[in-house]
Amino acid sequence: YGIAAAKADGIVSPTVGILNLDGAQTVQRALQKLCENGYPINFGSSMRKDGGALLRGNDLLAGSVDVCVTDTLTGNVLIKLFAAWNTGGNYEALGWGYGPSAGESWNKIVSIISRASGAPVVAGAISLNARCVKKELPSAVKAELESARKAGLDEILESLQPRQTSSDDDVIAPPTEPTDEEIHGIDVLEIEDAVRSLWRAGIYAESSMGCTGPVIKTAAARVEKAKGVLKENGYV
Repeated sequence: YGIAAAKADGIVSPTVGILNLDGAQTVQRALQKLCENGYPINFGSSMRKDGGALLRGNDLLAGSVDVCVTDTLTGNVLIKLFAAWNTGGNYEALGWGYGPSAGESWNKIVSIISRASGAPVVAGAISLNARCVKKELPSAVKAELESARKAGLDEILESLQPRQTSSDDDVIAPPTEPTDEEIHGIDVLEIEDAVRSLWRAGIYAESSMGCTGPVIKTAAARVEKAKGVLKENGYV
């Protein structure tokens, strides 16, 4: 929906990033799979030195991408903050409201404002709504969904259902050894399960928090085998 809305606002190939919250790594893997299957996604890059499509707070302020993927509650909070950060919070002075409505088989274009929206925001919302009408947002949404479904969207969404994991009681950590390598790209909600999958494979590992997010630490001599196990189990 974000890509369709951006295209309806005149951005031919909008850049996409994922806000680095719980679940971000899982979302990134799903979008990469969708892209590999033929749905074109123009991944943007964080302004941080390490780059990548995972976004931090400073990326939002800098406008590093055109479309930011996040959960709906966080998105709502962010819009409110950006709209009223310089007014004390009770008056929205900046922005375009809460965006035009978009959904499957939804042929209306309704832009949302709040009771706190000031005249600049109301004007911005009306202007954005007019552009989306002119560019036929419902048709853009339909085209994007059709393209994504051809690339396996429904199957990818189904694969994101909570996985069945073995009981912790049957997992015994291998003997402790120095962990001098880090493996990145595991979602924080799955990090402990990922560690236990390595234990089951006879690889000693520990979870930790690096400067860019959760990591798994393991011995350098075992890191390639560990990556293989994690990939086989769908954690990276």
